[in-house]
Formats: sequence, structure tokens, C-alpha cells
Amino acid sequence: VLGMPGITAYFGLLDVGQPKPGETVLVSAAAGAVGSVAGQIAKIKGCRVVGLAGGADKCRSVVDDFGFDAAIDYKKEDVRKKLREHCPNGVDIYFDNVGGPILEAALANLARKARIVLCGAISQYNATPDDLRGPRNYMMLLVNRARMEGFVVFDYAARYGEAAREMASWVAEGKLKAREDVVEGLETFPQTLLKLFRGENVGKLVIKVSGE
Repeated sequence: VLGMPGITAYFGLLDVGQPKPGETVLVSAAAGAVGSVAGQIAKIKGCRVVGLAGGADKCRSVVDDFGFDAAIDYKKEDVRKKLREHCPNGVDIYFDNVGGPILEAALANLARKARIVLCGAISQYNATPDDLRGPRNYMMLLVNRARMEGFVVFDYAARYGEAAREMASWVAEGKLKAREDVVEGLETFPQTLLKLFRGENVGKLVIKVSGE
């Protein structure tokens, strides 16, 4: 949580998203290393937070372990319908880790002056050129006077210490929780890497090479 994933969440949400108390924040891949931290920081800043995750167990973890207000199972639920239910006044900040159809669903439910933080698009990384899905409804940005901005965490290298110090204080106070998905053995690397693209991990996915 104090490494690259946490720092990515910190600057993406706070510098790009600029949350204000009382706003509604939507986070995709909410059970992952970056999304789980982004959502928790949003809660610390006084926001209502809704997470998107795949599967009932992940959704329970998003709410029970990471403290989100609600979770939507994108694999089994109608995302657009559930967004209207959980975000009746629209989404003020969408922290996007997946792209594709989920991004389109978020665009369809934006609040006025919303901010979309483009952190990643894992649903698109293995797609062929013919299968790539961009946001077809990008005009919702115009309708809602919203903005969509990408960022790269390395741009904030000079401020890493600032992020680590503040997040360390939140961890010490019990406001920020970390979770790791540990897999044994370097020989498992190919299969373990694919867990990311299948959305099977909760928290930071790591391989334990040796206990010695």
C-alpha cells in the first residue's frame, strides 16, 4: 500500500480527481491493489464510494474489508442499472482501471462537472485491434461539462515521499488497509500473471520466491 500501487491511487485520486466531501466516487477493479486504495482514500476524504468488482466474494471484500459504501458485481449484475441505483445523483469522480464497456457505463451516469481519472484499461490490454473498445458515448463529457484525464505515476516522482508519509499515517491510524494475494513459487509466474487479466486477485498480487 505504500509502494507504487498505493502512490498511484493517491495522486490519481487527489491530484487528478480532486475529491470534495460529499461527492460520489466510483472505482473499477475496486478489489485490486490500486482500486482498493483509491476507494479508501476517497472515504478518508469524506466521499461516498461505490466499487465495481467481479464476483460475490470480491464485492464482499470491497465493502467489508475496504469500507466502500456499496459494490457492484459487473459479472452478474446490470452495471448501468446498478449505477443508477447506487449513484442516483450521478458519479462525480470515476477512477478507471479497466476501460471498455465499464467506462461507457460510467460515462452514461456522470454528474455535472464530473472528473474521470484514467489510470488503466486492463480489459483492453490483450484485445486485438479489431476488438478494441473505446468509449462510444464520449459526448457525455460535453453534455455534463465533465473532463477525462490520464496520468502516469512517474510524473509525480518528486512527491513520492509526501504520499508515503501521509498514507503511512493513515495505515497507523487504521484508516487504510492493505491486502496481498500471495502465490508460492517463481515457476508459477505465467499462470499468476494471467490472474491479473482474469480478475482473480484481491489486493496486490505477488509471488513468494523463497522463504529463506
